[in-house]
Amino acid sequence: MIVQNQEEIDILREGGRRLARHLHILGEMTKPGVTGLDLENKAREMVAADGDDLAFIDYPSGKHGEKFPTGLCFSVNDIIVHAPANDYEIQDGDVVCLDFGIWHKGLVTDHAITVIAGTPKSPEDVRLVKGTFEALKMGIVQAKVGNTTGDIGAAVEKFAKQQKFGYPKNLSGHGVGREIHEDPHVPNFGTPGEGEKLVEGLVIAIEPMFTLGTGDLFVDKDNFSYRTKDGSRSAHAEHTILVTANGPEILTKE
Repeated sequence: MIVQNQEEIDILREGGRRLARHLHILGEMTKPGVTGLDLENKAREMVAADGDDLAFIDYPSGKHGEKFPTGLCFSVNDIIVHAPANDYEIQDGDVVCLDFGIWHKGLVTDHAITVIAGTPKSPEDVRLVKGTFEALKMGIVQAKVGNTTGDIGAAVEKFAKQQKFGYPKNLSGHGVGREIHEDPHVPNFGTPGEGEKLVEGLVIAIEPMFTLGTGDLFVDKDNFSYRTKDGSRSAHAEHTILVTANGPEILTKE
C-alpha cells in the first residue's frame, strides 16, 4: 500500500509495535518441549487481549486455494515457510521460523523471526540464522525513495552468494498494509535499478529466505508448507517497512 495520511502511518506503527512485541514473546517461548500449538494459543491470547485480529487465519494460501488454518506459521528445520502451527514438540537444536501477522484498526503488518531452540546442532545452523537477519538489514538499507525492488533483491542475492546460501526464487517479499499480499513483489534476487520504483509512503514486507542447500523447494502434502528438496535447514526473517523521504522505517519493532 501507499499510505494516504498520518493516521494510517500511526495505525501501522502501533500495529507493527504490537506485532513485534508478540513475536518477541513467542521467540522467547521457542524452547525444547514446547509445541507449535502452545505458541499458536499464546499468539491468539495476546492478539485477542489487544482487540486485534489474526491476519493469516483463513487466508486462501494453500496450493489449491485452501484457507490457512492457524494464526501462526510454524516452520521447522527443512520447512522454510508457511507451515500451519501444529502439535510438533520442538527438539533441542531445531531451527524454528515463526511468521506472524495482525490486523490493527483495519491495516495489517507482517513479521518473521528464526530461532534456534536450545543448543545449536552445528555452527552452520548459527551461521544460517545470523546470515538471514544480516541479509534482511542489507535489504532494508536499499528501501529508499528512488531505488527499486531490484536494488533490494540484488543486495540480498549478493550476500547469499557470498555466504553460499541457497535462496528460493518462487517466494518473495511483497507489498502489505491493506491486504496481506499486495504489489509490488519484492524478490530476494534481482538487478540494481530494475523492478518497481520505490516511492514515498510505500509499505512493503522484506523477507530473505535462505537454506544450507540449493534453495529448491516443494510444497508438502499439507498443501501449505514449503520444504527444501534436499532436506537442508532453512531460515527466514521479515520486517514490514515504510519507505520515507528520510529513508526506510522499520514498522515491526518494539
